[in-house]
This record gives sequence, C-alpha cells and structure tokens, in this order.
Amino acid sequence: MRPINEAHVAEPGLAVVEVAAADDATAFAVQQLIAGQCAIAPAERTTRVPGEPGVRLRCFLDLRQAHGL
Repeated sequence: MRPINEAHVAEPGLAVVEVAAADDATAFAVQQLIAGQCAIAPAERTTRVPGEPGVRLRCFLDLRQAHGL
C-alpha cells in the first residue's frame, strides 16, 4: 500500500482505517459497517501482500460527517 498522505489526516476528524481480513468479502463488509457510521472514501479493491495471509483494504474517514456516532 502507498504511504498515508498528510492531507488524509490534516485536521481533527479525518482518519485512515486499514482493514486486514481473511478474504475480500470480509474486508468489504467491514468497510460497509464503517460507512454506516460516517462519511468515507471507500476502497474499490483489496490488496495482497506476498508472504502475508489475507487481504488488506484502506479507506478514508471523515468523522465530522458522522451518521450515528
């Protein structure tokens, strides 16, 4: 994965979440749960790291636009 860009965490309320899961379906289910609580820039795909188990997904959150927090 690319390094986290300073702009993604430049202000209070902005966050980056990385999910590690056994498979794509699980990773996207976690992302969907997060999306139900706050505004996110969702990931469109997962990545695999050679030699490491499972998949990774990164999404960007804006807690200033919270739905249910």
